[in-house]
Amino acid sequence: MKGGTPLYRNPDGLQLLSGIPPQIRPSVAEVLAAHPEALRVSPVFFPPALPGVAEVLGSRLLQAPGRRLVVATGPCKARPPSPQHNQGGRPLAVWRRRVSSRQPQGSSTENYIPNHRMALLPNVFSLPPFAEQMIDGRNYAAQTAPSAKPGVANGRIVAVIGAVVDVQFDEGLPPILNALEVSGRDTRLVLEVAQHLGENTVRTIAMDGTEGLVRGQKVLDTGAPIRIPVGPETLGRIMNVIGEPIDERGPITTKQTAAIHAEAPEFVDMSVEQEILVTGIKVVDLLAPYAKGGKIGLFGGAGVGKTVLIMELINNVAKAHGGYSVFAGVGERTREGNDLYHEMIESGVINLKDTTSKVALVYGQMNEPPGARARVALTGLTVAEYFRDQEGQDVLLFIDNIFRFTQAGSEVSALLGRIPSAVGYQPTLATDMGTMQERITTTKKGSITSVQAIYVPADDLTDPAPATTFAHLDATTVLSRAIAELGIYPAVDPLDSTSRIMDPNIVGQEHYDVARGVQKILQDYKSLQDIIAILGMDELSEEDKLTVARARKIQRFLSQPFQVAEVFTGHLGKLVPLKETISGFQSILRGEHDSLPEQAFYMVGPIAEVVQKAEKLAEEHA
Repeated sequence: MKGGTPLYRNPDGLQLLSGIPPQIRPSVAEVLAAHPEALRVSPVFFPPALPGVAEVLGSRLLQAPGRRLVVATGPCKARPPSPQHNQGGRPLAVWRRRVSSRQPQGSSTENYIPNHRMALLPNVFSLPPFAEQMIDGRNYAAQTAPSAKPGVANGRIVAVIGAVVDVQFDEGLPPILNALEVSGRDTRLVLEVAQHLGENTVRTIAMDGTEGLVRGQKVLDTGAPIRIPVGPETLGRIMNVIGEPIDERGPITTKQTAAIHAEAPEFVDMSVEQEILVTGIKVVDLLAPYAKGGKIGLFGGAGVGKTVLIMELINNVAKAHGGYSVFAGVGERTREGNDLYHEMIESGVINLKDTTSKVALVYGQMNEPPGARARVALTGLTVAEYFRDQEGQDVLLFIDNIFRFTQAGSEVSALLGRIPSAVGYQPTLATDMGTMQERITTTKKGSITSVQAIYVPADDLTDPAPATTFAHLDATTVLSRAIAELGIYPAVDPLDSTSRIMDPNIVGQEHYDVARGVQKILQDYKSLQDIIAILGMDELSEEDKLTVARARKIQRFLSQPFQVAEVFTGHLGKLVPLKETISGFQSILRGEHDSLPEQAFYMVGPIAEVVQKAEKLAEEHA
């Protein structure tokens, strides 16, 4: 003691212990003061010019370049433990990290401690639980339930730079990814911890606008990451990134909440079976089938039918599998989100009168701050994970647009001062994408199948954002404007769309042969179109004429009336089983329907309806 003042209260002692969380400084100070022999055996480096501390501890301290003292419980997670580590319970490990790589002047070889060596103090006390949380904040933040009470620590705003807010805490520094709430505001403002600056300040990203924030404003640590409502009550509702309803229909009262940050399912929990998710849409099921738990990239410009295809998938999955869907609007136009919501109400996908809605909506549109756009996909994924893990459902997760997720991550990275990577993207691009995509998978309980709309900047497929996304995709569905102009809907390009599970070992030999036969005849027709345009049909051989006739019938048979578009088209929507789809196209390839007119194949369901329509057309023309 110095003048009767405890070590952790005198100025020299506070400087010495500055690298230690304030709550455990008294305990560490007592240990160091009570056990100077540990310091004599293995000297610990402290900042220079602290003679007062040397007197208090009764031990010679090396005048070395600045060091930081980090405290951890054994076995220490930071570095591999020394051979004698963890003998006799839970020792306190003092880890020294050298700031300068040079050996201190005047120190002998035996006194010089190499980089990252450990010295163990006697097992005199156990660290409190929150110290362990500070040491391994990432895993702590990923727990499903908060282990700390809300409002455990109070901080105050010290800087506001756009969407970045720095918050200072006198004690209880919140872990990375924790949610903080700004008090004294009419609307709830959540900040997510992104970095630790020094001993008592955190840098956070705001999930909403920071207008009106002032320095000194009080901030509460919630003790956990952002938590959102999950469960059947979310169906038919629209929520934002922090789980607040934005559809003006009152609060979302659920029994459960879940953290938006979670680990991917364990390897042992994943299902190894490859199974087709039958959508009831002929062109998709035949030529580019979706795998349960797979990721599908949806490529298409404006006005070619992306929204209608998405709504039909939601409708069919609900009817065929009894499954639910989640739609995450990431960084797209607010008008489009509003239109989608009202179209879903009109088509019956969302029912405002009862609880039969089939989809939950999560919106973080392009007017939101980058923090919200970077996290809204995780919010939607968390809602979907509940249905998969707790209710054993096969869930469809739609993300529109996955490029905006990457774009928002790039903005956040720049705001945090990270050095950009290629084309200005964040250095953690692959990590951010992989962390999210790995949570989208099939487990032994259920599956999440994700359909992700992909914007390709400047049509450059080598751009890092789409290129990183492609690595995760199992199938691609390409919507073509040229096919839409022919009046064929869904306007899926049968030659550009691909699927990883288009393999005879997975889909079966018959399905594979029919799909490849359809693609071959369409490719042959495409090759002949130039000749037809220049010379006309009469110049073709009889064999080529037959190829063209069958290809045109197949092209029209790939069209299909959608249930969600009945009010616009006047055609009754059809959901076609996979078996009927395969047999229908097989019969066209064999030439069983060469005598039927082309019009009979347009906007129908299974092949039986083609025959009926042909008979009806014959009667009309008779």
